Amino acid sequence: MNNFLDFEKPIADLEGKIRDLEGLDNGSDLEINEDVEKLRQKASQLLKNTYSKLTPWQKTQVARHVDRPKLKDITHRLIEGFTPLSGDRNFAEDHAIVGGLGRFRGQTVMVIGTEKGCDLESRLHHNFGMARPEGYRKTQRLMKLADQFGIPILTFVDTSGAYPGIGAEERGQAEAIARAIQVSLDIRVPVIASIVGEGGSGGAVALATANRVLMLENAIYAVISPEGCAAILWKTRDRAEDAATAMKITAQDLLRLKVIDRIVEEPLGGAQRDIAAAIDLLGDAIQEELNDLLDREPGTLREERRRKFLAIGRLED
Repeated sequence: MNNFLDFEKPIADLEGKIRDLEGLDNGSDLEINEDVEKLRQKASQLLKNTYSKLTPWQKTQVARHVDRPKLKDITHRLIEGFTPLSGDRNFAEDHAIVGGLGRFRGQTVMVIGTEKGCDLESRLHHNFGMARPEGYRKTQRLMKLADQFGIPILTFVDTSGAYPGIGAEERGQAEAIARAIQVSLDIRVPVIASIVGEGGSGGAVALATANRVLMLENAIYAVISPEGCAAILWKTRDRAEDAATAMKITAQDLLRLKVIDRIVEEPLGGAQRDIAAAIDLLGDAIQEELNDLLDREPGTLREERRRKFLAIGRLED
């Protein structure tokens, strides 16, 4: 770990001491080895204690962590022979949304997801994961293509929201998102969505209108960012921590509210500490859900998906 969050400072200090001692050790100093082992145990326990009681605002910070798994990592590890399909056949290619065909553990799938990028150059290339209308129209095209050939769809969400620029609005941002949701509700193949980092606003819902919505345990999912909510309610972004608590944006809250269907456990200290293990855990969860959905009739899949989203937010009798 090279990037630590503010609340992880005590952990960073301990791990720094461990690295310093390991730099002094030539492998034969038993006293140094014992000190290192004690510090490792202490750091592990501190990490466990810290992550067992994260606040919603701290989870927001973890969800946005620069080292969390990106779509590129997921397709590299889970999707064999991934072949990107580009363009909306109308205006342009949107690099914020990446989609294409591949094989997930032997099953042909259509993969669609938001890509934030991992460094400045790639983040600019992918517009920080904020899609324009052409991205959502590409999503519609790929979903219809998958439906035509009976191919299950896997989506991966990590975006702060759709791009709010003037050009995007002029080209019909809201309409493109709404149409993507409409297509998601109408297709007859299994759709599994995974929220791996931030699930922000309609830009996330456009990819998460699925038969099963999975969420990594430290991810967040909300109609607006905590900062945006605070700016509207209290006229200051300084109340973002209060907004995060009030909005119920964590995986645990959303599972209770039946907005999502399953929480996927992360490695100790978050997915950013062990990307490969986190992706494997997500892959196992996706496989379980996909095996269940593949046994269902196309009409049943569509009807269940529609009922699921119509029921969100309704009071039970």
